[in-house]
Amino acid sequence: MFPTNPRELKRRMRQLGIDVEELKEVKSITIEFTDKELIIREPQVVVMKIQDQKIYYVSGGIEEIASKEVLVESAPKISEDDVRFVMEQTGASREEALNALRKTGGDIPQAILMLTEKRSQ
Repeated sequence: MFPTNPRELKRRMRQLGIDVEELKEVKSITIEFTDKELIIREPQVVVMKIQDQKIYYVSGGIEEIASKEVLVESAPKISEDDVRFVMEQTGASREEALNALRKTGGDIPQAILMLTEKRSQ
């Protein structure tokens, strides 16, 4: 049976060559996926050092999943003429046309295709 006293548990783990340390004042931990982020607020974080490896144990707190928008590096300038052209071709609003152009990196044919496929569904 494992000891319930935290000091006794730490002592026994040290005897096994396992060093345990709790990280204090951790505000949040973010785990990034390609399309979203998992945010753990005010977690309890314990680091176990075994030989040359560190194992991080994270628990608790309120968990949130935040949608992550894909950002295009050095986004191209989108002219008002391009936005109007996409609006005319698809019947989309200005905001929809602008968003489609941003998502496609300013590629007008791709933006038109994206909007027409969206409307046909």
